[in-house]
Amino acid sequence: MSEQIAVRIPDTLAESLEELVAEGRYETKAEAVRSALEAMVESERRRRIGDLIVEGYRRLPQDDEEAEATIAAAIRSIHEEPW
Repeated sequence: MSEQIAVRIPDTLAESLEELVAEGRYETKAEAVRSALEAMVESERRRRIGDLIVEGYRRLPQDDEEAEATIAAAIRSIHEEPW
């Protein structure tokens, strides 16, 4: 199921949208708008997750021992990379 939404946009934005389609970046204006909306929703989802992580650390901050273990694990993982 899908929903159709009518939206008015400024002429300059409409022209930019047309350019994206003309350049072949998107097949249609609708596809470009959908892509932009998906990116915005994903960005907002990641922001909310980040806020929840910060909130968790504020409620239960790491102590020095945990921080040292985290740093040691990060260093080990870097050394294990095959580069």
